[in-house]
Amino acid sequence: MGMPQLIVTAVLVEGRTKSEVAREYGISRRWVITLVQRYLAEGDAGLAARSRRPRSSPGRTADTLEDEIVQVRKDLDKHGHEAGAATIAFHLQQRHGTAPAVSTIWRILSARGFVTPQPHKRPKSSYLRFAAEQPNQRWQTDITHWTLADGTDVEILHWLDDHSRLLLASIARRVFKGPDVEASYRRIAARHGDPASVLSDNGAVYTGRYRGQGRVALEVTLHHRGVVFTHSRPYHPQTCGKVERVHQTVKRHLATQPRARTLAQLQHQLDAFRGYYNALRPHRALHRQTPQQAYQARPKALASGQPLIGGHYRVRHDTIDANGKITLRHNSRLHHIGLGRRHRGKTVLILVHDLHIRIITTSGQLLRDLELNPDRDYQPQPKP
Repeated sequence: MGMPQLIVTAVLVEGRTKSEVAREYGISRRWVITLVQRYLAEGDAGLAARSRRPRSSPGRTADTLEDEIVQVRKDLDKHGHEAGAATIAFHLQQRHGTAPAVSTIWRILSARGFVTPQPHKRPKSSYLRFAAEQPNQRWQTDITHWTLADGTDVEILHWLDDHSRLLLASIARRVFKGPDVEASYRRIAARHGDPASVLSDNGAVYTGRYRGQGRVALEVTLHHRGVVFTHSRPYHPQTCGKVERVHQTVKRHLATQPRARTLAQLQHQLDAFRGYYNALRPHRALHRQTPQQAYQARPKALASGQPLIGGHYRVRHDTIDANGKITLRHNSRLHHIGLGRRHRGKTVLILVHDLHIRIITTSGQLLRDLELNPDRDYQPQPKP
């Protein structure tokens, strides 16, 4: 026998007062009266547990709106776009001029089975975010890989504004060489102006520091224009986290598209996504602004316009080959310098100051003093 039956029995069979029964069982007198009235009207059925759900919910989200929320979620997922509750709210706001609260959309998605609980995931509040204060204050750049329909591996170069997350360029090529990266920078700078600084990893197209190659083409251009060029710590991609995240976002979108058969088709897909990403997709880190809105909202930072260094210096050890030549890389291009076969096999020191080259033996004998011609591969010996 449950408590409702005990209460009714105490009142109707034992003849105890409703107030006395209410005190004994620790409930309100009103509830005792209600139970007795239900029993007298319906019998034992009146004492069964009843739903506490209200007869009507004026504030409940309409079924049609719930269906639309689900459809927007499916459409965003289908095209590989970010599909969180805040993004869905943004799209509904664009369509109708109003949208449910983000928390409401999240509850609807959870009830429909679109949210997977992640109780052990690190909370976003624990992350430390670093962002430039102005557009063009710092650009990030990096290269990632993708595969065409026939299995051909290609590369995708991204340039990103650190402050606004504006995707400045998304370019596909079979392989990017130093001059290709430098040429892409010139095209972007022609549209947006030179940034105050550029951040990249230590790839061979970005720096020759760890390979004894001197400065690559992009370093020469940036230093000449007064743009500070910095590099992440080796094996620490988190430093370039924003452009690394863009790699993931782009690949997620490409995975939802028909696999491109050619570079031209892949470039078309990249261009379409860049238009959506920059102008239509609200960014969570930008308080739901689009990158284009954030880029245009503040004054742009500027490069100094003055060369940052007075010259480039390096010393290299090399051995003269059987044909009497040595090689030297300048501005991402390999040059051959003639010294004569009579010197073949000798170990030499190459002293470099920009284009001025001095080649001496380990004993200090000067073999050649020249001004490098960057337009020529082979630097012949001067005629007697």
